[in-house]
Amino acid sequence: MTATKLLPAGTVTIVCAADAAPVVFATPGEALAALTTGPAAVHTGDVLMRDDGTPTGPAVRRCAQLRALAEGGRILVSARTAAALGDAVTLHDLGVHRLPDLTAPERVFELGETPGPLRSLDAVPNNLPVQLTGFVGRDTEVAEVRRLLAGTRLVTLSGPGGSGKTRLAAQVAASTDWPDGVWWVELDAVTEVAEQVAATLGVPVEPRAGAARSVATELRDRRVLLCLDNCEHVLDGAAEIAVELLRSCPEAAVLTTSREPLDVPGETVWRVPPLAVEEAVALFVERAGAVRPLFTLDASSAAAVRSICTRLDGIPLAVELAAAWLGTLTPHQIDAGLEDRFALLTRGPRGVPARQRTLEGSIAWSHDQLDERDRAVFRRLAVFAGGFTLDAAGGPAVLPALGRLVDKSLVLAEDGRYRLLETLREYAAARLAEAGETAAFRDRHLDHYLALAEAAEPELDRDKDAWRARVQPERDNLRAALEWGLAQEDPARGRRLAAAVAWLWNLHGRGHEGLAYLKRAVARCPDDRTLLQARLLTGMGLIADTTAPFDVEAARQGLELATELGEADLRARCLSLTALGHLYTDLDTAWDLAVEAGKEADGFARDSALMLRGIIHTIRDRHGEAAPLLAEAAEGLLRRGDRGLASTVLSVQSASALAAADLPRARELASHAVDVAAPLGDFHRVNTTLCQLARVHGLAGDVDAAFRVMEPFLRLVETAGDVFVPGMAGVLGELHWRRGEAEEALRWFEREAVPGTYMAAQGLPERGALLRALGRVDEAAEVLATAVELTRRWSLPSPLAEALDQQGYLAEPEQAAELHHEALTLRLDHGLRLGVLASLDALTTLFARTGREADAARVLGSASQARAELRVPRRPSAQAELDALGLVTAEPPMELDDVVAFVRRARGSRGRPSSGWGSLTPTELEVVKLAAEGCTNPEIGARLFMSRGTVKTHLAHVYAKLSIANRTELATLAAARLP
Repeated sequence: MTATKLLPAGTVTIVCAADAAPVVFATPGEALAALTTGPAAVHTGDVLMRDDGTPTGPAVRRCAQLRALAEGGRILVSARTAAALGDAVTLHDLGVHRLPDLTAPERVFELGETPGPLRSLDAVPNNLPVQLTGFVGRDTEVAEVRRLLAGTRLVTLSGPGGSGKTRLAAQVAASTDWPDGVWWVELDAVTEVAEQVAATLGVPVEPRAGAARSVATELRDRRVLLCLDNCEHVLDGAAEIAVELLRSCPEAAVLTTSREPLDVPGETVWRVPPLAVEEAVALFVERAGAVRPLFTLDASSAAAVRSICTRLDGIPLAVELAAAWLGTLTPHQIDAGLEDRFALLTRGPRGVPARQRTLEGSIAWSHDQLDERDRAVFRRLAVFAGGFTLDAAGGPAVLPALGRLVDKSLVLAEDGRYRLLETLREYAAARLAEAGETAAFRDRHLDHYLALAEAAEPELDRDKDAWRARVQPERDNLRAALEWGLAQEDPARGRRLAAAVAWLWNLHGRGHEGLAYLKRAVARCPDDRTLLQARLLTGMGLIADTTAPFDVEAARQGLELATELGEADLRARCLSLTALGHLYTDLDTAWDLAVEAGKEADGFARDSALMLRGIIHTIRDRHGEAAPLLAEAAEGLLRRGDRGLASTVLSVQSASALAAADLPRARELASHAVDVAAPLGDFHRVNTTLCQLARVHGLAGDVDAAFRVMEPFLRLVETAGDVFVPGMAGVLGELHWRRGEAEEALRWFEREAVPGTYMAAQGLPERGALLRALGRVDEAAEVLATAVELTRRWSLPSPLAEALDQQGYLAEPEQAAELHHEALTLRLDHGLRLGVLASLDALTTLFARTGREADAARVLGSASQARAELRVPRRPSAQAELDALGLVTAEPPMELDDVVAFVRRARGSRGRPSSGWGSLTPTELEVVKLAAEGCTNPEIGARLFMSRGTVKTHLAHVYAKLSIANRTELATLAAARLP
């Protein structure tokens, strides 16, 4: 560029065709008439003309950006031009698209219709920020950085604050082809880089793997560009995530902006140069148009503007700050003011780079032009981390000053919030310190966010989604307030704030960070016995639910203190949290705590207690009793936006529906659970729901769909190793088995056995079944014996029935009949229709083994019809075993209830009698022996590793078979019959 003047040419229509220079026409019609073929773009807007007659300005640049989308012979038309054309020309509406300049999306039209979508910014997954102003110049720089990214995978744009690193990085990101996504992560108010990256990408963080490895696993085979903006204050964290991606993700690249390099192997540091003088002039003129719409670069102003841009060394932020004053000053006045300021700067400290002194001078000059009220507001905004609201800044009283600061480009206004660029925030912080106001306004900042957090607390029991919407945007400010408050001599306000925002840390995998704040808050007053201390301990228990699920110590301490203080609601919460902590290791204790919590609670504590009772009933296959508890809990939790617990309830309801072989209902509930959990970004909540959905797909025979559901999770598991999510290992074992990968399935079943938990019992029957299928009979027998012992001890009917069935496959026919029928009875008694189908397959094999092929064929045909109707196919290996029997029948298949009745009658008529002493099963005989010895039901349960309810069921069957009514009659018979 060599022009010295830019003069207005009015509203015209611009044509950018092929690689030719832009041309202007008086009307859209004339422009279209001049076009013969594409690629081309047509846009209408106000332009400036250079001395040589070349059009320039934002409208011309917009047309060029639109032209960049016009592949092949396409002729694209902007919305403004289309509106001007009206019905004169037929245009095809292509919808709303973002152009590479990153400004707001606009509707695009096409002259004619070309198949295929536009290659706009929307064609690539991205979160690139919408820019409110255009990007001027820098064509050479954009091309150079793109070239560097093509040859190296880590490029750092380095330079002082205000040099344009952020805008250049965004423009490079928007003009680079990364088919799997471009992700922008703003770090100026962040302390944990990897966690912020994970939250931005929506990657749940597995606590043991950590955020960096979780992200790297997700991006392992994807062509993505990760942009980390403002790394200078978190260099170690930025370096960690960059190195992890370079090591683990061969097709990912990282573009960072920082005042200093990351200093890691493989990094290319590219120092952002100043704008060329003519580019700086163009930037000044364009920004000036926002405050003085009729401003042009004529003979009287050109020299002053060039002088301003030269003085400012082409630093974009400095140029924009100067241009913002054109509303009240002339270019000559701005130039003169900068001359005075820089004269003072020449006497500044030695060793400070010239460009840094220039930027400081331009900021200082802009600051000096403010009146004292605006200066005071500006410096006091330095206490905010990230963005802030008008209310936080001081409300209507500061709105005029805030508006003037926005007009002067000292504050950015974005989506109802405000923020300072980091360079300006640092300058404001220095002025705040000079004024001796830092402590006072950090205190005010703390007071504001404490008031906000405590005012929002009631929403936790009414509408957690509303609470999240209100509190989550202030996470950075809450961190800053917590740091200040907990560091004070009197930490009371910091402790109150920590208690008020405990729920915040359950979002997006920030549990460890939240626990750290709460532990600090408790430690500041370790001997405190007040309600505040109880709330802090309760908060720790709350976060431990997903961060450290077996740790109940904080909840226990909170319960003790809440009881001491007579705080019924808090006590109920702690009872529920303590029950949650015992859920995996002691079902009876968890039940008793949940019942006690339910007596004292309402709202969240009541619903969590209902949920726990429903879960325990479901684990023990008491689905009829679980259903109303879970339904009531789900209604309350969903109404209040309690997404974490609500997603758990929905998953449990899905599991219950699956046990009843109701796959459509199970799939509906599992999908709902996934949708409910997703906004939380919590690793355990999200992946627990995904596991249940995958289980449903797998049992429906759609193994590929199940693995697609689990795919992001599997990436992390492969990297992180020992990852714990309830039910995960069992699901993956089942899926690999159904895919014919027996050894891999066995590896997963072995991981399901978490020692000391009910899951150790749940996972053993499938492991034993697979060992049997692999021909490892001795190992299978040992595993299944342990499975029977543990499932009786934990009172788990469904896995007990599976273990008994598998033992039956290994037993001699007489013993096998006992085992298979006991399994069938358990399943029928507990409404386990899915298990009943497995029982029918086991009995089919038994009939075939004992020469009753006709019965076997009829049962097999009926069971196969039931599976087809319910859409629950067998495992391929199980189907192959049954096919190998070669069973055929001409008999029509029976309904499921009828074939169950058939096999039970067949047993009564051809095996053990249906009544009398000889009809008692081995288990029933054990119960009779102990009852005759005078043992109570609980004592019998303890001896035989079964629940008191199961003992009661066995006794009821015994009474019916022996036609007796009570224990006295039973003791008399037993004395005569038992040795």
